[in-house]
Amino acid sequence: MINNIENYFNSFDFDIRKTHSNRFMDQKVTPDVLCMVADCVHEYLDTHEHATREFTSKDIWHFEYSNKNVKDVFGKPDVLDKNAISEYNKFFHQPLKMLSYAQVLTENKKNGKGNTLYFTLKNKDLLEYLSIKEKNCLDFINIYLEKILRDSNVWYLFQDFFIVNTNDKFYTLKNKYIEFIQNNTATNDKKDISRIFTKVINPLSFKRKKHGTKGGYFSKDIIGRDELMYNRRNWRDIKKKREETREEYELRAKKEVEYRKKAYVKYTLNKATNIVRKLHTPISEVDDNLAVGEATQVHHIFMKSQYPQIESYIENLILLTATQHNTKAHPSNNTRIIDKEYQLICLLAKSKTIEKHIHIYSKEDFLYVIKIGLGHEFENDIKFKQLQSKLIELYND
Repeated sequence: MINNIENYFNSFDFDIRKTHSNRFMDQKVTPDVLCMVADCVHEYLDTHEHATREFTSKDIWHFEYSNKNVKDVFGKPDVLDKNAISEYNKFFHQPLKMLSYAQVLTENKKNGKGNTLYFTLKNKDLLEYLSIKEKNCLDFINIYLEKILRDSNVWYLFQDFFIVNTNDKFYTLKNKYIEFIQNNTATNDKKDISRIFTKVINPLSFKRKKHGTKGGYFSKDIIGRDELMYNRRNWRDIKKKREETREEYELRAKKEVEYRKKAYVKYTLNKATNIVRKLHTPISEVDDNLAVGEATQVHHIFMKSQYPQIESYIENLILLTATQHNTKAHPSNNTRIIDKEYQLICLLAKSKTIEKHIHIYSKEDFLYVIKIGLGHEFENDIKFKQLQSKLIELYND
């Protein structure tokens, strides 16, 4: 899919000197927010059964699916809360604008007038890809940002910084970037440009295992994944209320983070299950003598109770018939045990599914699932047929 994204972007010129837009990226455009918004748009269009349907930012945030999941996963108030209107507007509008700039969506105003933007879907495959997992969004953001910077002839500044990853080089890059944006867009506010600069430099730094920026300064540490996310998993990132004691604040913050973590796991697992179901229903992914009738069961190849770190990976989920699931995958319908021989059959079937639907699935993530489940690591460039042979060898040892 990486090659598909690069090839698609090659059809467009994202040169800031021509578009004069500083909003190709924004503060709320983080991998987790982008993934959530893409998923909400995908569900909205799917629910309304019109892929070409026009929609506004408000349509998406007032969609019940969006309201429930954003509230639970990100700890946001209800969409009807008047005090949250400004926050919700940014949360949904900024990623939608970025997707429009990236040619995943198109935007227009009714009769060219008014402030309300109406979006339509331009690239269904890309939207679907972004809706699946945060990792996809992070890969997309990196490809997208590099393409913009190359088209704008400022990529060499970033390359210099990554080669000599120092405090001095950071300030040289930041100052030249601010100057470039001021000279080529209507934005002159240094603070605003600096805030968006953070969203530009840090994903690129993370990919290259380099220092980036934190709090507007050169980061002391190499940029970690959590630094890129909107929904931090540290209770200290939750703001203390004025009337709270320190003890009350810590107790509330820790409970809130724990609730968000559980909500996130539930959301990602439900989403992964629905993706597998929609993609393969009504046919089982395992073609054996029990593949009779409609496939209705989404089965974890490696049990979620034993391997929670891969429970939401679509590469660890497979669609089976009830008979396959209850008599083979889990002998005697005992969901606490796995039939090892059938586990191999499921892995082989899933590898064929992934090869067929590589635009949805990730071979790299499938290899990670195998690494966690079997404790065996394969190189990313292994061919599927070779992988299948190696799996058979592993189970027969």
